[in-house]
Amino acid sequence: YDKAISLKPDYAGAHWNKSLELLALGQFKEGWKSYEWRWKHEDLGSKLPNFSQPQWLGVESLQGQTILLHSEQGLGDTIQFCRYAKLVKAQGARVVMEIPAALVPLLQGLEGVDELVQSRQALPAFDYHCPLLSLPLAFKTELSTIPSPEPYLRSDKAKVNQWRIKLGPKSKPRVGLVWSGSTQHKKDHNRSLRLDELIHYLPNSFDYVCLQKEIRAVDQETLKQSRIQYFGDELKDFADTAALCELMDVVISVDTSVAHLSGALGRPTWVLLPYVPDWRWLLDRE
Repeated sequence: YDKAISLKPDYAGAHWNKSLELLALGQFKEGWKSYEWRWKHEDLGSKLPNFSQPQWLGVESLQGQTILLHSEQGLGDTIQFCRYAKLVKAQGARVVMEIPAALVPLLQGLEGVDELVQSRQALPAFDYHCPLLSLPLAFKTELSTIPSPEPYLRSDKAKVNQWRIKLGPKSKPRVGLVWSGSTQHKKDHNRSLRLDELIHYLPNSFDYVCLQKEIRAVDQETLKQSRIQYFGDELKDFADTAALCELMDVVISVDTSVAHLSGALGRPTWVLLPYVPDWRWLLDRE
C-alpha cells in the first residue's frame, strides 16, 4: 500500500485498505488517520454529510457547544461506537445523536446523549458534527484506552420480565444463537452459516434461543425440526432483542449487530469469526 500511495498519493483505495490492515494489527494511531479515507473511496459509497458546520476531530473546544454525532455504516457499528457519547459529553458539549429508527428504543437514555434524533428527521441547531466512527480518531484511541470496559447499554426491565414469562421456567443454561446476518452485507458469505452446519455442534445439555428475527429459506425446515426456540415477529425491535439477550447465559453469534448488542449489555458473548476477520476484532485474540 505504501508503494501504491507513493506513486499516487490521492489513491483512496490504497489508503483505505492500509487503514484496515493497521487497525487489524492494533496500530490505531496511524490506522484511524487512514480510516478517514473511507469518505473518498468511491467503491464504498460513503459520503460525508454536507453540513455547513465543521467536522470535529478533537481539536476545538466543545465547552458550551452543541455537537451532532451521526450514524454511519451498519446498525452494529452504531451500537459499538455510541459508547463514545459520554466522552464527548465530558468535553462540556450538548450532545445530539442521529441514529436509525430501529435503534431509537434501544438507545433511549444512553449516557452522554442529550437528544436522540431519528435518521432523516429534522435536526436541531448544532455547532459541530462528527461521524461515530471518526470519534476514535478524535480521542486518539489506543488499545489501552478503548472506552467502556463496563456495560454501556441497558435493557428495559419491563421487557425483560415479559420475555422471562414468555420463555417459561428455566431448567438448563440458555444459549442465544445468531448464525446469519443480513444478505445485503457485502461480505455476508464470509460470516453467515447455514443452520444445518451448526446444529450438530449443539449439545443437549443446554436450551437454545434464536436471537435473529429473519430466517433464510434454506434454514426454515432445519429450525422447525430443531429444539431452538424462535420468536420471529415477536422481536419487534432491538429493545426486545436486548431484553432476550439479558436472559441468556451466553450468546453465540456470527459477526453481526446482535454480537455488538450482547457485548454492550455486558453479557458473555462468543463471536464466530472467519479466518481473516473484520478489522475490529483484531488478530490472535480471545
